[in-house]
Amino acid sequence: MLVEEVMTPKEKLIIVSPMAPVRDALRLMKKHSIRSVIVDKTKPDSAYGLLTFKNILQSIVAEDGDIDLLNVYDIASMPAISVSTKLNVKYAARMMVTSSIKRILVLDNNELYGILTMTDIIGILMETVES
Repeated sequence: MLVEEVMTPKEKLIIVSPMAPVRDALRLMKKHSIRSVIVDKTKPDSAYGLLTFKNILQSIVAEDGDIDLLNVYDIASMPAISVSTKLNVKYAARMMVTSSIKRILVLDNNELYGILTMTDIIGILMETVES
């Protein structure tokens, strides 16, 4: 099974500007009940990023950062780790497990196609168990 068959497509993702205030990104995460947002690239040849609860906790809570003084770019993981749409899911899952990451962007030719999460992969496993 390929990543493109399992991933959450771009149309369902929340994408924020790197210059957006962290507070705005957190509001979007709360509104949509999600744990991460995609950080848009600033130019065609730049990288996408990922802002997660973990980034926010590390920067704001653990390091006493001020949520109103930080932009998304300041604390997001950039560039985000990514895989191709045509990669077999088992290799993406192996990479996620060995790197201890829960979500990975799906890119081809530096264009965003979606995100693959541990939840997406577990969902597929659950379907095979129920069959």
